[in-house]
Amino acid sequence: MSTLTLIKESLLQLFYPHLCAGCGSDALPPSSQLCIKCIYGLPLSRFEKRANNPIEKILAGRIEFEKATAQLYFTKHSVLQHMMHAFKYKGNKDLGYQLGLIMGNQLLESRRFGDVNALIPLPLHESKQRKRGYNQAEILCNGMAEILRIPVITGAVVRPDATETQTKKNRTDRWKNMEGKFALTSENLIENKHVLLVDDVITTGATLEACGQELLRAPGVKLSIATLCYASKI
Repeated sequence: MSTLTLIKESLLQLFYPHLCAGCGSDALPPSSQLCIKCIYGLPLSRFEKRANNPIEKILAGRIEFEKATAQLYFTKHSVLQHMMHAFKYKGNKDLGYQLGLIMGNQLLESRRFGDVNALIPLPLHESKQRKRGYNQAEILCNGMAEILRIPVITGAVVRPDATETQTKKNRTDRWKNMEGKFALTSENLIENKHVLLVDDVITTGATLEACGQELLRAPGVKLSIATLCYASKI
């Protein structure tokens, strides 16, 4: 690397610091949102490799699905919570894309999800997406699609009604809050496909269940589910 390039990079780091979204370190490649320590410190679940894993147990008997997984364990006051806040609420879409790449690699290596042929990001209500500026599930899907080489389909199901936050609701109230809140609008986009419904976090699974039931109304659809994080209690 030339001296001029080093000077330019030093000035850029001084005036526009590029910091790790996890720990705040400046020791990371320009193309990454996470330092090596945070990448290797991600709390991996390895659920994608296991049949009858905790996510599949959550959904069992509630919805017809092929496979389900969540890639990371989420806990409060953790580095991962800091990352998720940066991704969902601070506009760090590059971080979400990188986390999607990690998800895609894990699913590819597991081989359990090899017959999935489309990614479906869990839709947001248009008012929430407009306020946030993007759908975090779609950002994850975009990263996953680069690895899995399958399309992201965004127009098959919508969320026509806004819902109250799920954070402080119990399992029953979460389901009641989500019942009938999704609508299948373009079944031709997904018919006869094995779709992977993607979201950022699963707790009770009520939201994914409600959306998944709509997707299953399309002829010949098979459903699998993947989330970035598993939070047993938020």
